[in-house]
Amino acid sequence: MIRYSLLLLITLIGVISHAQSRLVPVDTVVTTSNSITVNGKQINYTAKTGTQPVWDNNGDPIATLFYTYYKRDNVNKASQRPLIFSFNGGPGSASVWMHIAYTGPKVLNIDDEGYPIQPYGVKDNPNSILDVADIVFINPVNTGYSRMIKNKEGKYPDRDKFFGINADIKYLAEWMNTFVSRYNRWESPKYIIGESYGGTRVMGLSEELQNSQWMYLNGVIMVSPADYKVIYRGNPTASALNLPYYTAAAWYHKALPSELQQKDLLDILPEVENYSISTLLPALSKGGFIAQEEKQTIANKMAYYSGLSTNDILQHNLDVPTSFFWKALLRDKSGHTIGRLDSRYLGLDKTDAGTSPDYNAELSSWLHSFTPAINYYIKEQLNFKTDAKYNMFGNVHPWDRQNDNTRERLRQAMAANPYLNVLIQSGYYDGATTYFNAKYTMWQVDPSGKMKDRFMFKGYRSGHMMYLRHDDLIKANDDLRAFITKTSSTGKAAKY
Repeated sequence: MIRYSLLLLITLIGVISHAQSRLVPVDTVVTTSNSITVNGKQINYTAKTGTQPVWDNNGDPIATLFYTYYKRDNVNKASQRPLIFSFNGGPGSASVWMHIAYTGPKVLNIDDEGYPIQPYGVKDNPNSILDVADIVFINPVNTGYSRMIKNKEGKYPDRDKFFGINADIKYLAEWMNTFVSRYNRWESPKYIIGESYGGTRVMGLSEELQNSQWMYLNGVIMVSPADYKVIYRGNPTASALNLPYYTAAAWYHKALPSELQQKDLLDILPEVENYSISTLLPALSKGGFIAQEEKQTIANKMAYYSGLSTNDILQHNLDVPTSFFWKALLRDKSGHTIGRLDSRYLGLDKTDAGTSPDYNAELSSWLHSFTPAINYYIKEQLNFKTDAKYNMFGNVHPWDRQNDNTRERLRQAMAANPYLNVLIQSGYYDGATTYFNAKYTMWQVDPSGKMKDRFMFKGYRSGHMMYLRHDDLIKANDDLRAFITKTSSTGKAAKY
């Protein structure tokens, strides 16, 4: 009995001594070195993976943000090398998607169209922009390994310090200032890239960095941007902007009339865009007072451009929700639903009846491949070890959407900084943040039109994460590379 008790005690001591807290270190970094080949040239780089605090006004840490910073080695005039801050969206999404599928030195194992394959994991990314810029991937609070920190009394900070449009922008700008100082990057041309909700984030950050941190940017890059001034308004404009996306998705699934289907997508879309703005929008604005004859004519044309039936469109009074489109487009053809964020993906519902899909086919596919890849990569290749859970999506709700003036903040930043240019990248098959919605946002930033030559739009034959399709991974990175090279040149005065 004594021998058994002694053995049990030794075992318990061993367990306790090897047990680790699931708390993430507040301020730490792990450094690794590696190399990749980009455009036929070997790129040696250093990766710094760690956490950096967010402080309150008293200098006490209230959160810590997890990041990965890639810096090319052996560069002449490192001070002139561009630095890119990269964010994903949500709100509540980790900075995982662009990290291991788009711009970083590694990409996950997927097929050429973006579907998961086993074994899971990552491989070298020969299309990374690390040849022309250094990159830091930042995870906002409660995403990835980023967490709030308890004070001396054991209480977490107020959630409203982080979880809202303007709070998010404010603390991230402060964090970025610290990062630039720690790594001595003040001289570098700077860029911010945001995907989905990250588009809203970087529009606001452009002005916050400039006016509160005195940090001036060369470029803002919005990937499949979510503009909540349109998406959540539910007005005729939001509805009319959906039609070109319906056309694109229907064309992909060969659901358009043969007259359209035989044409190339890019030959069709300008016609539908013009119809949406010039004809459909005025018709929707008339609401219930539209003449019956005009309503029937509009419904017939919408059916022609969307692959839906005229009856479906009339039953929705011309205002067809995207969720219904995802459910109905192939209902009487293959019986599949189509994806929300990427409508190339197909799903299977319990019943064909209904007004929306049971699940998002594309998101299930992405989580299938991204989750094991990012956990493996961080622990085994970046050598950042922790028992904490990597939050692909974190608890950030309720999210305060009030006082969203991010579009205007971008305009102000551009007006005051002649160096600042904007690139927008969108996939034609994205049904959540549609490409035409992104164009509309671009048109609305500067009503004067005096800065329109500083905006660039690029479209791709893919969805929300256009880079998952191999051909668009190449094209989109080349577009980024060209934008950075064009806008980070030195020697030109910042003046009008």
